[in-house]
Amino acid sequence: MKAIEITHYALTPCTRCVPRPSGHDVLVRVAAAGVNRPDLLQCQGLYPPPPGASDIPGLEIAGTVVGTGEAVTRWQPGDAVCALVSGGGYAEYCLADEALCLPLPQGLGFIEAAALPETYFTVWSNVFERGRLQAGETLLVHGGSSGIGTTALQMAKAFAAKVIVTVGSDQKAEFCLGLGADAAINYREHDFVAAIKTLTDGQGVNVILDIVGGDYFPRNINCLATDGRLLQIALQGGVESTINLLPIMLKRLTITGSTLRARKVAFKADIAHKLHTRVWPLLAAGTLKPIIHATFALEKAQDAHDLMASSQHRGKIVLEVI
Repeated sequence: MKAIEITHYALTPCTRCVPRPSGHDVLVRVAAAGVNRPDLLQCQGLYPPPPGASDIPGLEIAGTVVGTGEAVTRWQPGDAVCALVSGGGYAEYCLADEALCLPLPQGLGFIEAAALPETYFTVWSNVFERGRLQAGETLLVHGGSSGIGTTALQMAKAFAAKVIVTVGSDQKAEFCLGLGADAAINYREHDFVAAIKTLTDGQGVNVILDIVGGDYFPRNINCLATDGRLLQIALQGGVESTINLLPIMLKRLTITGSTLRARKVAFKADIAHKLHTRVWPLLAAGTLKPIIHATFALEKAQDAHDLMASSQHRGKIVLEVI
């Protein structure tokens, strides 16, 4: 099969053997694969795959089941699915655990479905479970025009929360406002801490979804309301920060972080079930929609990574495999 491997910190087309399904795995003929920041980190040698996972990058796929392991009961050849995987997505065929496969939402094709698993699993797990976002509360999303950002924005609005985003340009601000954001702050031109204080009448926001880290950490603490929750899911701005602990105590703040790739199948399967029950109907109804910025042929995966690294995209980048 055709695949993409990492060679000297770059993506290179290659030929690999088609994997064989066993146990609870299904073999998917991949039609499309989503591109995510962890793929870039893996290419840089900073995010190795967990033990037993494929060294081929790619954490989300959509395609057709063509084979099943002996213990599979949920799927059969011919079923169209999208799936969260621990690696192997940048290839013509990929193994996925049957519990981490979901049917394509009604009305969506393979390209759109390939943009769902990584971001929707991540947002549900962090914003709605760890962050306990409730209707009427306010969510601040850093990187609001990214794949994670556009997903968090839409999902929070669908569940009746208010959403403020930070973005790097006025064009991206307008884009996010068009998706339903209540406010968008261009962090290159405005101090987002001061802006949050103004927008919330000094109260602060209830939940923050942050992909930056670094010097954003103390600024996030200043943005949070009493009993606020900070969700750290990436560290694009650095891994170290200096903070004043007193506001954390006085405001009873909760600070948490997570990664998804290495979590056990049972944990991710629980998220899959909740997404299928509560979120897939919203996708079918058009209340939520994956935002696709660009698609690339599989052999152009390096170009897709270069675009993501430039941060010029809005929404998701997807590889067309078939």
